[in-house]
Amino acid sequence: MEFGNLYGLIDLFRKYGITDVIISPGSRSAPLTLSFTRNPGFNTYVIPDERSGGYIALGMALSSGKPVILVCTSGTAVFNYGGPVAESFYQKIPLIVLTADRPPEWIDQADGQTIHQSGIFGDNIKWNADIPVDLHHPDAQWHARRLVIEGINLSASSPAGPIHLNFPFREPLYPDNSNEAVADSGHHVALLSKTFSEFPEEEWESLRQIWNTCRNILIVPGQGGYSPDLIHQLRTAAMHFRLPVVCDILANLNGEPEPFIYKHDLFIMGNPSGMPPDLHPDLVISFGNSILSKNLKIFLRHARPANHWHIQDAVKAPDTFQSLSRILRIDPGKFFGKIVSQFSQDNINQTFAREWIKKEKQTAGILKNFFPRDQFGELEAVKIILESLQGHCNLHLANSLPVRLANYIGTSAKDIRVYSNRGTSGIDGCLSTAVGASINSDRMNFLFIGDMAFFYDRNALWHNYKLSNLKIIILNNHGGGIFRMIDGLSGIPELEEYFETRQTLTAERTANDFNMQYFAADSAESLKKILPGFHKAGGPSSILEIATNSKLNYAVFMDLKSDILKIWN
Repeated sequence: MEFGNLYGLIDLFRKYGITDVIISPGSRSAPLTLSFTRNPGFNTYVIPDERSGGYIALGMALSSGKPVILVCTSGTAVFNYGGPVAESFYQKIPLIVLTADRPPEWIDQADGQTIHQSGIFGDNIKWNADIPVDLHHPDAQWHARRLVIEGINLSASSPAGPIHLNFPFREPLYPDNSNEAVADSGHHVALLSKTFSEFPEEEWESLRQIWNTCRNILIVPGQGGYSPDLIHQLRTAAMHFRLPVVCDILANLNGEPEPFIYKHDLFIMGNPSGMPPDLHPDLVISFGNSILSKNLKIFLRHARPANHWHIQDAVKAPDTFQSLSRILRIDPGKFFGKIVSQFSQDNINQTFAREWIKKEKQTAGILKNFFPRDQFGELEAVKIILESLQGHCNLHLANSLPVRLANYIGTSAKDIRVYSNRGTSGIDGCLSTAVGASINSDRMNFLFIGDMAFFYDRNALWHNYKLSNLKIIILNNHGGGIFRMIDGLSGIPELEEYFETRQTLTAERTANDFNMQYFAADSAESLKKILPGFHKAGGPSSILEIATNSKLNYAVFMDLKSDILKIWN
């Protein structure tokens, strides 16, 4: 591939305003690397570990709302993007993956770093294409530009997601000194217009007729970004009709008044398949991505509401509660704004919201009186730290226990943006995603993470970029503590060795390796004493490691569960 043509091709990304590039070093990818680094329009970051780099790119895209480019060499390096690509696909975050490859004639010829890369991500990506290996002919150049432009538009269009462009390169891989990067000034870009769906009147009338037959209407937001307009429209509709809005912490709807419900994961936990009929909806209105609360999903699958409307742009929608009856391709804020003036209040059963609010208040009261405990555990640690956050920050919740514990406790602060890798719910890139978000964010970033997820992803810190706005809280129970809480696992003899995977590591040496400030606590008293210094710590990023006991954590949780069960007696 001729370098001048490649430079012009890569410059198309700049023309679309895509400027952040994560590069993992390699030889075959040198043409791509030089095309970006020699163009002053790009911000390039070097991350040696491709898997970590992929998740860092995802975090940057979460923070900026714009696609981020990934560049790696050929061979197994490409496979390392699998986790972050799948996460961005299911969380609908735009990533642009550019991989170098051997030319097609050398595939399966025992050449180094050569595997089948075309379509390597299977169905876990929005779109993929192979760039022509030769760009000498004008039609080949036109073809390559079309592929790049199509990939850019598909990545950012709703639902957003990852795309993959595979670049096969023949040698020589390095330009001579006369081959300088030049901007692509001679070609137009094909800008994709934004679409705003609106229903025809007959569609609204059809929905209105169904609405009028329903008495118990429940709103269930999924994971989503912070949107002041959506919050305003949803709050107005919920209070106008008195409809309970059942919110996980990841819905970014924290701190809203009744009838917003936040403690459902706790009070449904004791009786997910046996909730009384006065809490059963006959219409569920959902929007956003995945639901965190397994208890809520079990309850709604058991309840089988007669109607379930899911609001999204895409045609394909998940039937999470096994009752999907309508896919509404409209902006959620626009929908909730419209129904206030168009739909009736007369059919709404006011007792329905009162019963949900009653359970919310009872659970909140139990949780408030449950602490402090004589025996310190990670649930109390999460409560203490969440209550110490002052707002205007990003809160990242790693998978496994931290995201669930934070969901139990919740936060009433409205200026906290909450993120978590719940697209695929893996632990493998939680630290990297938080690192990525902190790179291009002016807000302080707090990460709650378990010891297994932290040590698994330590390469997120293996780079040369200073992160002065990242504070990591490690809940170290020296194993995968969540397995002790799973029904059927807690009593088996293989639990500690094969599931919890007991380990004795601490994060102090990791903090020293990466020039981070280190704090440690093992009690409520020591944690409260440390927190002011942890919050004020400037300069490099900081780690606060909280040591707890897995068996004790389980005992504390079971005590809380026992107290909450009493509200059903």
